[in-house]
Amino acid sequence: MAVYTDLSLEDADRLTRAHGLGPARSVEGVLAGSVNSNFFVEADRRVFARIYEEQGEDGVDYEWALLAHLEAAGVPVPRRIRGAAPGELRVADKPTALFEVLGGEEVCQAMVTEARAEAVGRLLARCHAAAEGFPRRRDGRFTRADVRRRLETEIAPLDRPELREAVTTLRETLDEVDRAWDPTLPGGVIHGDLFRDNLRWEGDAVVGVLDWESASDGLFVYDLAVTELAWCYGDRLEPGLLEAMGRGYASVRPLEPRERAFLRTARLAAAARFTVTRVTDYHLREGSQQVKKDWRRFYGRLLACQA
Repeated sequence: MAVYTDLSLEDADRLTRAHGLGPARSVEGVLAGSVNSNFFVEADRRVFARIYEEQGEDGVDYEWALLAHLEAAGVPVPRRIRGAAPGELRVADKPTALFEVLGGEEVCQAMVTEARAEAVGRLLARCHAAAEGFPRRRDGRFTRADVRRRLETEIAPLDRPELREAVTTLRETLDEVDRAWDPTLPGGVIHGDLFRDNLRWEGDAVVGVLDWESASDGLFVYDLAVTELAWCYGDRLEPGLLEAMGRGYASVRPLEPRERAFLRTARLAAAARFTVTRVTDYHLREGSQQVKKDWRRFYGRLLACQA
């Protein structure tokens, strides 16, 4: 979540009235994240408004269909406010959507207990199982080829002193991942971005799973690796949290032996992907209205996975 395209009160009013929510009274930008422009809008009730920065009608239609499918399967996803077809309501010629505001709270890393790590693993496996019947197919926004392209065309040519060592390490890691990658492992629709800011909690229970705009086809074990690195690393990888998350995941969908053997490769791929995109989307993007995320945090995860 972020703000790249402004949402004026006039445009917000047009959206809320079109959804039967009455006149918009105020607009508040949400600065976290890197993909879309997001806002809280006060109308007859408080709602969450999104301007899609990268997706056209097809991408929006995919996300809405996936959310409806997951909601029907009992996954606590954001509930879209019906009232328009994908791409019908636009701001700055970009598709928009309105969602109900989810309850619950976000937790910081210090609040990630083994019980919560286990709950996250269980939830992720539920999402994988629930999406199995979803009929649409879509490639991810961050394929291994795209990550390498970003590294070689957007980062390496700059020859930034603070990035030189990381560029060498990332090249070697991507080479290792490419040699070991196994597309025959179990897969389907994955979230791909299940970080702490994308879950809402009431106690130790997950009550909301946010930000499905990056969902795509992928390996389930890769999605688990992303989630492990997001939740099980403070100043270092925490074995207790990793074990708890794996236990929770396996309680719904046990990993095959070859998936277990692939976990190290999946973790390397995930750590490299987020190191690269945090460099390109945050470190090299000067002056944008975002909450900055330090690429070195994921580079630390990459070195930990190598060790």
